[in-house]
Formats: sequence, structure tokens, C-alpha cells
Amino acid sequence: MKQITRNAALVAATAVTLGIVTPLTATAASPTLQWSKCAGSTVDPRQQCATLEVPMDYADPGGRQISVAVSRIPSENPGARRGALFLIPGGPGGSSLNDPSGKGQKLPREVRDAYDLIGFAPRGLAPSTSVDCGLDHGDLALSRLRPWPAADGSVDANMVTARRMADACAANGGELLQHISTRNEARDLDRLRAALGERKISAWGVSYGTYVGSVYAQLFPRRTDRFVLDSNDDPDPAMVSRAWLAGHEQGVEDTFPEFAKWAAEPGNPYRLAESAAEVRPLFLELAERLDREPMPWPGANPEELNGNVLRQTMLNSLYDPDDFPALAELMLAAESGTLPPAPASPPDAVLQYVTAVGAGTLCNDVAWPASTAVYRKGVAESRAKYPLTAGMPRNAMVCAAWPYAPKELPVTITDRGPSTVLMVQNERDVATPVSGALKLREALGRRAVMVTVNSTGHDAYLDNGNACGDRIVSRFLATGERPATDTYCR
Repeated sequence: MKQITRNAALVAATAVTLGIVTPLTATAASPTLQWSKCAGSTVDPRQQCATLEVPMDYADPGGRQISVAVSRIPSENPGARRGALFLIPGGPGGSSLNDPSGKGQKLPREVRDAYDLIGFAPRGLAPSTSVDCGLDHGDLALSRLRPWPAADGSVDANMVTARRMADACAANGGELLQHISTRNEARDLDRLRAALGERKISAWGVSYGTYVGSVYAQLFPRRTDRFVLDSNDDPDPAMVSRAWLAGHEQGVEDTFPEFAKWAAEPGNPYRLAESAAEVRPLFLELAERLDREPMPWPGANPEELNGNVLRQTMLNSLYDPDDFPALAELMLAAESGTLPPAPASPPDAVLQYVTAVGAGTLCNDVAWPASTAVYRKGVAESRAKYPLTAGMPRNAMVCAAWPYAPKELPVTITDRGPSTVLMVQNERDVATPVSGALKLREALGRRAVMVTVNSTGHDAYLDNGNACGDRIVSRFLATGERPATDTYCR
């Protein structure tokens, strides 16, 4: 699952002027999108923006309507145009509204010729109709949405925090908060497909976006063209988001050895030890020391470096090998007693709706246990087996006290539908480990082919993967050609 802080930073950078859409009524087949120029210094001048009206509650399609902000860069060669490629963001809580101008421009020319690149801000996330839990500043910390147990493994304080955050969401989130879900995001995308006048869509879904893409393909199988699922979530319908969080246990175990090797390389200015084998115990010992003796860290949230803040930094840094220095620098600073400036955080106003959409999706997709005993047992087992993550992946978060029951059952992903899915997966991925990706591969059956990439980091295609995987995905998007069987890119 993508870091919510990264999602917030992307959302904060989004500055668009939106067009107006013909309102969607219960009898209208589809609205007509009115495209206008987008504002913002980082936006490609070709990117166009609009808004789409969709039902807040699909069980009441003629009731209250909400807006979804959308964007596009048209095909660069209309004569070669095949259709629309939806860029489905991670999260939950991420936006792809500026992705046609950003990651979309990394696509090879033949892919940009074949598709209009389509981005969007999911429901609840500004500048779409937004949702806000009105949380206190302290509860906007990532360590509150994805909380770590106390130093002794206790989850009691986490349950107190979960109740406080859930109460705030119930008081301030409004009716829309109850209709934030993966099913509804997929339905919104199908409304967008219709508004674009497309019979089918192609998609590139990343991280949580692989689950959105899988749900879309399950609900609307005959409307899927070429689907790329990149860095794949475990689709277990009994667990859903609980399985994604639990996956961090194995993801860290898969990835930390790569950090350890890097941190022990001679000549590395951030070198931590003379051998890779020394790095793991060094990290564990430092985290335990900071549990006992936190260091003041002005500007951070919370304003101290404790063991769990170090663990969270570790988790964040393993998403991308380019971020390894951030963890090593913090470890060296903690050892020397002089901390660097705290990392910049997006504005609280942005974090409010990113956190609300993240919590709403995680908690509305599936019912979470309400019993403290369930989390106490899971955390104890996790801490014993996976000490690097200290029980966090099985801990109680706001969903343990969520005031709303899921309105629908989780979607069960099956192999029913056309065989038009290509999965791409790094072998060492802290957020969506290959073990979870294999479960999605099994669920999709004959519908999918999977490319496993011998690489480290989250987001494989055109990011942390390798040239072999990139070639296969680009060829599939451009021509529809896939490997005949599952493939390993060494």
C-alpha cells in the first residue's frame, strides 16, 4: 500500500482549473465532458481538465451527485489511437490527476500514440468532492493511521486512538464518507468510460490501483481492454486491506537485506557497518534504545525520534532504493545525537482528505475486528516472527472502531472474463510483496500472465523494475502481445 505521505505530497502538488460537466441524471445515458485548460506550472500544456458528476450512492442513482475531477492528454498520433489508458493511482488516498503530465510522459512514444492518457482524483479527494474527518494535527501523523504498538507490544493506546479518530470521522465526515470504497471507485471509472465514449478502457494500475483495476475487471469484464497491474495487492476477500497491511511483514524481510548490503558497501558515505550481517542487529538495537530514550525532533509529527518513528522511516525508505540514504542518515544522526531537520510534511488541509479517503476505503471495504484481544494476539505473533516491523502490520487502526458497517461485501476476484491482464511485480517489494501478488495471480487464473522482475522497490514498470520487464509491458500496451506463460525477468 502506497505511503499516505507520498500520496498527500502528490495531491498537494495538483493545481487544476476544472471544466463544467452536463449534470448526470437518473435517466441520462452518460454526461458530456467539457474539457478546459489546466492550470499549474508543472502541468503539461496539452493536459485538459474536466469534472464528472456521479451518484454518491449507486443504490440511489437519482439521488445526490458528487464530482470527480478528471484529466487527459490526447493521443499524440490520432491516426494510431486505440482508446483511453486510465492511470489508476495507489493509496488508497492517491491521485493520478496530474499523471498524464508526469508518469504518463515516461511511456514510450508508441504507447502515447495509442492512447489518450486519463487521470483522476478519486471521490473524496480534492479537487473532487472531498471528505474530511476534522482530525487533530497529531492524528494526521502516518503513525496514527498506520499505527505501531507500544514499545512493550501493548495495543491499548492504539485502541484509544482508533476510537478517537473514528468518532471524529463520524462527527465530521458526512454521508459521503460512508460511500468511499473500492467498488464505488470502480463504478466511477465506468461512468468516466461512458462519458469518454469508450466501449472499453485500458489501464495501468499501481499498488492499491491493482486492486481497483482487478475489481473493475471483475465488475465490468467486457469493458476491459489491456490492463497492466503493477505492484500487486493480495485480493483475499476475507481480509482485503488487512492483508495489505499484513503484507509489510514479509515485504520488509524481502527488502531489508538489500538495504543492509548497500549500507555496508565500502566508499558509501552513509556506511553503517563493515558487513551486511551487522546492519540488522544495529537497526534493532537502535530502535530499542530509542524506545527507551526518545530524542527531541522539532518540526516532526510527533516531535520526537522514538523507536517507532525510526521503524516508520525504515518502512518508508525501503519503497525505493533511492531513499536508502534517508534511513542511513537518520541512524547515523541518532548515534551521534544530532538530528537533521524533520522531513517536510504536506499541509494539514491536504492530509485531512487524504487520510479520510484512506481510512474510508480501508474500513468500508471490509469489516475489521473490534476486539482488542484479536489485535493483541496478532501483534504478539507478528513481533515474535518479524521483529523489524514490531507488530505494526497486524495492529489496530481506526478501522477497529469504525462507526459504519460495510455496505457491500468485498469483491471476489475470479478468472471469469477475457484474458487481457498483464501483471508486473518486483521480486523485492516492501509494500506489495511477491507473496501477495501470487495470490492475485492465482485468483485471476487464465485472465492473466505475470512478469516477475529481479529488482528491488515498489512500482516496477518504468520506475524500480528493469529493462526486461519494461519492454514486456510496453509491448503489451502498444500491441497487445503478452508472454505465452508467466515470465521471470532476470
